[in-house]
Amino acid sequence: MKTSQEELLPATRRALLHRIAVAQAEGRAPSLAAAVVRGGQTVWHGSRTSVDGHAPDENVQYRIGSITKTFTAVLVLRLRDEGVLDLGDPLEKHLPGTGAGEATMAELLAHTGGLAAESPEPWWERTPGSLRPELADVLGELPLRHPVGRRHHYSNPGYTLLGALVEELRGAPWEEVLRREVLEPLGLHRTSGDPRAPHAGGWAVHPWADVMLPEPAEDLGRMAPAGQLWSTTGDLARFAVFLAQGDERVLSAESVREMRTPAAPAEAADVMSGSAYGLGMQLQYRDGRLLVGHSGSLPGFLANLTVSVEDDLAAVVLANCTSGPMPSAVAADLVRIVAEAEPRIPEPWRPLPDVDEGVLELAGQWYWGTQAFVLRLTVDGGVSLEPLSGVGRRARLRANGDGTWTGLDGYYAGELLKAVRRPDGSVSHLDLGSFVFTRQPYDEGSPVPGGVDPEGWRGIQ
Repeated sequence: MKTSQEELLPATRRALLHRIAVAQAEGRAPSLAAAVVRGGQTVWHGSRTSVDGHAPDENVQYRIGSITKTFTAVLVLRLRDEGVLDLGDPLEKHLPGTGAGEATMAELLAHTGGLAAESPEPWWERTPGSLRPELADVLGELPLRHPVGRRHHYSNPGYTLLGALVEELRGAPWEEVLRREVLEPLGLHRTSGDPRAPHAGGWAVHPWADVMLPEPAEDLGRMAPAGQLWSTTGDLARFAVFLAQGDERVLSAESVREMRTPAAPAEAADVMSGSAYGLGMQLQYRDGRLLVGHSGSLPGFLANLTVSVEDDLAAVVLANCTSGPMPSAVAADLVRIVAEAEPRIPEPWRPLPDVDEGVLELAGQWYWGTQAFVLRLTVDGGVSLEPLSGVGRRARLRANGDGTWTGLDGYYAGELLKAVRRPDGSVSHLDLGSFVFTRQPYDEGSPVPGGVDPEGWRGIQ
């Protein structure tokens, strides 16, 4: 992935620098590094530091905490795509005897397995992983806090189990599998389980005085799949491109899209804040755009990776302090600054290379009862169905190759759309999951369930 500082306008670059400068100063971070990705390449990198002449570049490692979980999720999705497991499989099928085997692969990925948020004491982030050599030490005597599948409850032990699952099915240590299957194919050569020079040191900054204390950097042992990794803004920028586009060497675009899709029931507070969780990825609705990615923290470090697929933009923010700046807010602002200052230029409109006349015949206005919809052909060979008023259920549907379409999202996800024809071949109506769409409101010539009053439309008598 190339780096081109000149691709952004000077005013945009200054606005980005100003944002991270404010974050570093007001958050009192010893250092803060950031990068912005657009069009599949890094277009800006910036950093601020409290040490003169030592500003970190895109190759300096920081600990990235729970962004590690997204990497672990990629490994599990690879196993699914290879047919080794199904996301609906209970953990017990592949990793028996844990005491948490009722939870499915999907539930563990989405933090709905009912597991505790943390391992039993002592505080696992500040103690050696050697204190928890077995899964039983990570899970404790009572691993569940909620009924399985009922509630989103963030769980570090849950991702420890997923890492152990990867090791069991691959027959190799988690980090070895990660390097072979993800890091090397994507060119993430500065991402590792242990820090490699040059790397930042982790610091705690006193809340009421401008003094610092070094934080320990513990090897998390069994819990490594939940938060062990060290990485750089350069590597995470490359990873952001992968999370937006996919890479057939690792995961297809369809599979990474599945990771970015909400998979967990939201708490009331989450609904109000516009946040959700997919399969190893956090989702946030902010500033009128959907952002996906993950945040991370461990003593001495804060991290965030944020992607706006719609804007073709991503941002990475890394800092070496236990608390202070809010990397998720900073990353969202970096995306917003570029999106607003230099909005994405759309591809030129081009006509379809060919079109099926039978499908073209279906384009245009339809009625579900009395509500008007329009069916359009889409550039990917599918169709869309949208309310003309702008209010109501809408659907994108993919072609099945047999004259039918399957819904991709919203209310009609997974539902079948078909055109019902009369004996003479003309179209009678559309059937979408049993709902009848006609060319006219309650068209007498179509088999509207319940029939149409023979006296027809009328005014007040």
